[in-house]
Amino acid sequence: MFKHYFRIAIRSIARYKAYAAINIFGLALGLASCIAIFLIVRNELSYDQYHKHAQRTYRITSLGLDYNPSVSFAVAPALKNDFPELEHVSQYYYWRESMIEINNDRHIIKDVGAADTEFAKIFDLEWLAGDPESALEAPNTMVLTATAAKQYFGDQNPMGQTIRMDNNWELKITGLIKDLPSNTHLTFKSLVSWATFHDETRNFWAIQGGYLYVTLPDNLSANNIAQRLPSFIKKNWGEDVAKEGTLLLQPLKDIHYDQRYLNQTSMPRSKQSIYGLAAVGLFILVIACINFVNMATAFAIKRSKDVGIRKVIGAKPIQIINSALSEIALQVIIALTLAIGGLLLFIPYAERFFGIRITADQLSQADVVIGLLTITFFAILISGLYPALIQARFNQLQLLKSSFSTATKGNATLKRGLIGIQFVVTQLLIMSTFIVAKQMDFFLNRDIGFDKESIITFDMGKNPEGLREVLSSQPGVKDFSFASVAPAYNSNYMPFSAPHLGMDEVDVTEMKVVDENYLPMFKLQLMAGLPIAKRAVPDSILKIVVNHTFLTRLGIKNPEEALGEQVNVGDRRAEIQGVVADFQSESKHKKIRACFLYYNPERFHQASVKIQSSSMKQTVASIGKEWSALNPESLFNYEFLDDKVARLYKQEQTLYHTFKVFTSIAIAISCIGLLGLVSLMAVQRVKEIGVRKVLGASVQNIVMLFLGDFVLLIVIAFVIAVPIAWYAMNSWLQEFAYQISITPLHFIVGLLATLFVAGTTVFIRSFIAATNNPIKAIKED
Repeated sequence: MFKHYFRIAIRSIARYKAYAAINIFGLALGLASCIAIFLIVRNELSYDQYHKHAQRTYRITSLGLDYNPSVSFAVAPALKNDFPELEHVSQYYYWRESMIEINNDRHIIKDVGAADTEFAKIFDLEWLAGDPESALEAPNTMVLTATAAKQYFGDQNPMGQTIRMDNNWELKITGLIKDLPSNTHLTFKSLVSWATFHDETRNFWAIQGGYLYVTLPDNLSANNIAQRLPSFIKKNWGEDVAKEGTLLLQPLKDIHYDQRYLNQTSMPRSKQSIYGLAAVGLFILVIACINFVNMATAFAIKRSKDVGIRKVIGAKPIQIINSALSEIALQVIIALTLAIGGLLLFIPYAERFFGIRITADQLSQADVVIGLLTITFFAILISGLYPALIQARFNQLQLLKSSFSTATKGNATLKRGLIGIQFVVTQLLIMSTFIVAKQMDFFLNRDIGFDKESIITFDMGKNPEGLREVLSSQPGVKDFSFASVAPAYNSNYMPFSAPHLGMDEVDVTEMKVVDENYLPMFKLQLMAGLPIAKRAVPDSILKIVVNHTFLTRLGIKNPEEALGEQVNVGDRRAEIQGVVADFQSESKHKKIRACFLYYNPERFHQASVKIQSSSMKQTVASIGKEWSALNPESLFNYEFLDDKVARLYKQEQTLYHTFKVFTSIAIAISCIGLLGLVSLMAVQRVKEIGVRKVLGASVQNIVMLFLGDFVLLIVIAFVIAVPIAWYAMNSWLQEFAYQISITPLHFIVGLLATLFVAGTTVFIRSFIAATNNPIKAIKED
């Protein structure tokens, strides 16, 4: 029997090729989008959960005046001593890049980590060579990922080979591991043993870059450890530190989503954004299924006489239903096959488009296969059941003696409900995407307070004065500055207070050490006082320039009133000699923090050079050549400042792009669905249209007849969509320190866009119906 149903389905698809092609393409597009989003969401929600001890592993973080993912290197030894019951304690350090030398060839190696032997017991690394127990035990040893090994050693076996790093360490390769999966917050491509350069600091506040992980035994709760940490701090660093500093246990599985910690190796991603993307995927699937129902219903009515003949010769309702479901199941399977085929072609480019790495082998994993089967079953059931029931309920006698346009009216309420849902979803997506676009435009283009165009940054090297002469003689160099870091970098923080101004509680401030060219080159706006000046000898009282937020923390409104005031910064007294407007040195997810600048050439590390745009390439090459001559043992490595700024907002850019892509797909699928619905209406009302035209109705009258059926549905959908969109987008906007205000315009755009899309689609199909020969329509049986 099923073989018979299958043959009927094949013949039907072959007979109505155009209908089948449109229906299958629309569903395939929806399924491909839904599966892609499913893989992305699955990847995002599974971060670090593949580790065997993930549920019992925590990162120790610090909370002083701000949330910091790193802690002092002094914490781990004390923790091991005071908490011997901990199963594993591991320190990890990360730096973005280093110079390495292999067989006299120099390279810049990216994403370097340092870890101890406990690290491999906490995290499940897939070892290709080497002993996990000892590979990171001895000083001057290194473990490479497969990609890094291939990049630097080619097909040669890297085990036992030596890499010279930063002209300081001769590192022996003692291990080889598989590349880390995409769903981990760890980003290293190589690991150096912790014993190579561990730090023996005793300062609790030295938190620059050290990450600390612990695994708890089964019988020990995180709450137990957390309650004992305050006394642990007091015992090891004193009561004063215990009053201001706190250590927290951050679950490993929460690291990727915790928005409180922004300064870490990989930026956290909001769960709201992930759930929002999942909702888009569900919406697309719903729209695709609604479209399929509409098209299948239109087709079922068009084939009503075929069904009538089958019922006359004895076909039972269940056989009609099974036959219809078989045909629809075949179409769904074809659509799913096309969707997976298209997805396999797209997967290699997914990271470029969406910033998330998914792989083809994920499609064969058990939960993904179950998900695909569920989606397929859902699509067949939802898309096929209603058209099958419509066919089963046909009155065979009426079908055979009259036209199908009058043989059935279908369930008008259900059809209107389906298209209404489609309009709600479409407007939700359009409104949300428009608000995301506006927020991204505001977020990314908001004035950052400094000039970043045509500026490169690089390490000063070992001969600052020689570099100064080189840059001064370069015709393509417009200006340059030496400093600890450029405005877009942040690395040094310290406490500050001013008891005489009523600021008794300690706050946190960023510190930048800069030269006299820093303010004018980066175009930092001087609001009051004097700029940074070159000083021959250090001042007993530090002369500082502060930003406007610094004044806000002090309770001073007028910048002029701040001049001459003294404050405590770290363990020094400082006098405010100037005030600059705020500038953004962190992600705009955080509000601008207090910052002060001062002059000290001994702490200059980074050079920033503004280059003539007309000779960019030649000037950079010339600077690199001269820099290399000054530093023959090092490799010139530079970065454009605007690239650094863009990297802070890479996730926002990819999120916006992802929403745009899938919203466009949803709108395209909606157009296909509207085409199906209008086709259904045209089929059902073909004789009515013919009579109206014979009685004098114009093409415009006929088109307006069709459009009128949709305008009310769009308006009702608009009323439903607005509060949903407002709630969802208002919640999402709370993630940003600086955000737009949602206005009625954002919702009206969704209404107008839906009216335009629906109107255009309906007009095209209704115009075709209105221009058909009316005599032929009236004569049709």
